[in-house]
Amino acid sequence: GLIFQVTSLQGVAVRSLSTSSPHDHPEHGRLVYKGNLAKTVLGVKFFSYSTSIFNLFMMPYIMLKSGIGVESLLVQAAFYGLIGVFTFVTPVTLHILTKGYVIRLYYKDEVDTYTAITYNAILAEKATVFHQKDVKIPDITKMFTTFYAKTKSMLVNPTLFPNPQDYNHLMGYDKSSFFKFEELEEVKQAD
Repeated sequence: GLIFQVTSLQGVAVRSLSTSSPHDHPEHGRLVYKGNLAKTVLGVKFFSYSTSIFNLFMMPYIMLKSGIGVESLLVQAAFYGLIGVFTFVTPVTLHILTKGYVIRLYYKDEVDTYTAITYNAILAEKATVFHQKDVKIPDITKMFTTFYAKTKSMLVNPTLFPNPQDYNHLMGYDKSSFFKFEELEEVKQAD
């Protein structure tokens, strides 16, 4: 309890004292968003990949030891199928679901461009640069998509933006709400 709190407070103090964080990239602009599941996504993907590699190496050994090669073709096919699902389908599915998970988002005010950092298939960080006008919001709420940057689906958690205005600008809400407000005024005047 207490010891942990003290050390975490020290960590916060040290972090705020050091001028540059490891995520400072002036070439990308200012950091406007940090995904809190970045480590989890990386961990789950890494675990999935390592399990798949382990399965690939273990398959011939399991077959030799279990004598499954002697069994009927049906049992063999079922066994291969099951191992295959865990070896290939799981990592691919995980990648499809998490490839748009934004780890960090930077914004350059002067050019109105964003740089989204995501993980690629080999767990390396990948930067996608897009303009605010490239942002499209899906018509129906999609499970792993908050918005599209050009054609790429991106997933962010709106509550994790330290400044809500940054989220509103990203989504283009600051433009549309302005018109809505004006329309409201006109309606009031008409009444």
